[in-house]
Amino acid sequence: MTDRSVVLLHDDDNVAVALRSLSKDVLIDVSGRRVRVLSDIPAGHKVATRDIAGGARVCKYHQTIGIALRDISAGEHVHVHNVGMPEQHEQHELRQPQAGQVIQCADAERSDTFMGFERSNGQVGTRNFIGVIASVNCSASVCHAIADAFKGDAIALLENVDGVVPITHQSGCGMSSTGDGIALLRRTLMGYARSPNFAGVLLVGLGCEVNQVNAMTELLGPLGPCPVRTLVIQEEGGARETVARGIEIVRELLGVANRATRTMVPASKLTLGLQCGGSDGYSGMTANPALGVAVDLLVRNGGTAILSETPEIYGAEHLLTARAASSDVSGSLLEKLRWWERYAAAGGGELNNNPSPGNKAGGITTILEKSLGAVSKGGSTALRAVYDYAEPVREPGLVFMDTPGYDPVSATGQIAGGANLICFTTGRGSVFGSKPVPTIKVATTTALFERMRSDMDFNSGPIVDGTLSIEEAGAQLFRLMLAVASGQRTCSEMNGIGDREFVPWLQGAVM
Repeated sequence: MTDRSVVLLHDDDNVAVALRSLSKDVLIDVSGRRVRVLSDIPAGHKVATRDIAGGARVCKYHQTIGIALRDISAGEHVHVHNVGMPEQHEQHELRQPQAGQVIQCADAERSDTFMGFERSNGQVGTRNFIGVIASVNCSASVCHAIADAFKGDAIALLENVDGVVPITHQSGCGMSSTGDGIALLRRTLMGYARSPNFAGVLLVGLGCEVNQVNAMTELLGPLGPCPVRTLVIQEEGGARETVARGIEIVRELLGVANRATRTMVPASKLTLGLQCGGSDGYSGMTANPALGVAVDLLVRNGGTAILSETPEIYGAEHLLTARAASSDVSGSLLEKLRWWERYAAAGGGELNNNPSPGNKAGGITTILEKSLGAVSKGGSTALRAVYDYAEPVREPGLVFMDTPGYDPVSATGQIAGGANLICFTTGRGSVFGSKPVPTIKVATTTALFERMRSDMDFNSGPIVDGTLSIEEAGAQLFRLMLAVASGQRTCSEMNGIGDREFVPWLQGAVM
C-alpha cells in the first residue's frame, strides 16, 4: 500500500514533504525504504530521506533549495534551523539560452471563448466598472465619497454595470516633478485609466499637487478607450462641491456604461496576472503547477500571462532563461535580478529575507525553495518578453513584469499593464481582491479550502490527496477562468474586497 504520509518529488531529492503531521518515531516509506522520523514534523514541512552531510546540497524539485548547515540525519526535520543559503558563487549559473535551444511560441491551437465587454480600442473587459481616480492623496477622501454614493441599491437597476471603484493612493505630491518616481506613478495611474474593465473614468485632483490632472489627461490623449472626465477640488469650490459634481458626472458615465453588453470573444483576449501569496510547502506541488497548466492552455489560445514578483524568482531564474525566446529576453530578466540584488543590499538586506514568517511556518525554508515553486505558475511555454513595472503589455504568450514580491504592489503593476484577470495561489490563506479586475484565489490544500471556504475559489488540494492530477486540476482551473471572465463572481467580489488594494510601487525621494 502506498504511503500517503510523505511525497518525494524527484528520485534524486534528499528531502520529502510531509502530507500530514508526522509524530516522532513513526516509520515512513520513501521509495521502498523505511525511515524513522526523529522529531515531530508539521504538515507541509520537509523530512530528510537520507543522511545529508554538513555543507552538502539540500534538494527538492530536483533543484538545490539550500545548504546543510550541519550534518542532518535521515528522518530529521529539515528547515531553517539546519539549512541556509548557498554562497554566492554556488548559486545557479545565470545562463543565456543557447542557439538551437530557443523556444518558439506556436500559433494559437485552440478556440476557447468567454463573454466579455468589447472596447473601442480592441481590448476586452471582464468587468464593466466606472473608475474614480485620484491624482494625489489629497483627493482620496473625495474619490471615496463619490464612489460611496453608488454602493448598495444605488445602481441595482443598471444590469450591465459592476459598480464604481475609487482608485486612491498615498502619493502624488511631495515629490520631484521629473524623474522615475512621478513617471512610474503616472504610468500606473494611466494604466488603470486605460483598463478595459473601466467603461468610464473620472480623474479627481486637488489643484496644487505635483501630479496635475491636466498632465494625466495629456498622457491619456484625446482618443482614450473610454470617456474620461476631470474635476479639481480647488476649482470646484471645495470638497462638498466636488463630491456633488462628481456624483453627477459618475451618474452620466453609468448611463453610458450600462449600454455595453457582453459578447462572445476568443480567449486570446484574456491577459492574466499571476500571483502567489501566503505560500506554503504545498504551493509548488499543487496550486502553482496547476496554474501553470492553465497558463499553457491560455497561451495555446493566443492569450497572455504575466509572471511577476522578481524577488520571488531569485534562485529559479535559470528555469526561465533556459526557455527565453531570445538572448535579449534572458539578458533583460537577469539585469532585473541584478538590480534587485543591489536594491536589497542598499537597504541592508538580502533577497533571502523574502520568505515571510507565514511562509516559514508553512514549510518554506529559503527563497530558493519559494522561487522554485513560484516559477511553476508560468507553465512550460517560451518566455516572450520582459516589461518594466506597469508598462503596457503588448506581446502575447508568457511574459514577465518586473515588480516587488509584495502582492498588492505586484498585482497593481499587472493591472496597469493590461491584465483583465488575476489568478492568486495561496497556502496560508489570502483574502486579496483587485477591483476593477476579478481575482481568483486558489488554495493549495483541501484543509485551507474548507477552513476559508468563503474566500477560496478553487481547491487544488485533491492533487496532494491523490484524487486529481495536476493536468486535470489545471484544466478545471482554466474553465473557471473563462467562467469568471464571463461574469461569474469570485469570493473576493462577493465579500466586497478590492476597493483599497491599489498600491502602486512608489520610488524616489519624498520631499
